[in-house]
Amino acid sequence: MPCVVYGNVENATAECAESALKQAFAKAGESTLVELDIQGKKLPVLFHAVDLDPVSDRIIHVDFYAVDMAKEVETHVPLRFEGVSPAVKDLGGILVTPVTHVTVRCLPKDLPSALAVDLSTLATMHAVLSVKDLVLPQNITVVDQPDAVVATVQEPREEEVVEAPAATPSEGAAPAAEAGAAPAEGSAAPETAKKEKEKKE
Repeated sequence: MPCVVYGNVENATAECAESALKQAFAKAGESTLVELDIQGKKLPVLFHAVDLDPVSDRIIHVDFYAVDMAKEVETHVPLRFEGVSPAVKDLGGILVTPVTHVTVRCLPKDLPSALAVDLSTLATMHAVLSVKDLVLPQNITVVDQPDAVVATVQEPREEEVVEAPAATPSEGAAPAAEAGAAPAEGSAAPETAKKEKEKKE
């Protein structure tokens, strides 16, 4: 797979074995350092951008960012939702997680693979966990807005029952004649009309 390396090194192109690349990205994501072996030289990098084929979903290109271990970096770190919300379990609420990642700033050696979110504190409907509620490891700063919501519980939506309208006769249609109904006034039954004709003859 074709790759590009930039950052705290001179920009360079490289090629990586597809299987090794997939395994490394699945394990590291964008928030864990990986070592890129370039002709025997170990280079600490982060996956900065991964391009996928829209049809096969295979990796077709990767951008690596070479870090300086003495300088802070900013990168996305996934949120790991843990525990059970009492509002969901006991009250039938719906858990809503608007974001799955936050952006952190720290030295490369301090980068966490994920940040835990304790859902057990969501005990009532409309309870909210925000960025400011995250328990952060030492030397890590989240750069997202402190009031940004990461998890909340909403009331379940009630299903609206729509009844079909009652059937009505078509406008202007004449009502059907009832069985055995008498003929309309001024009209003779067929048998009576036949007898009247024979008398005249």
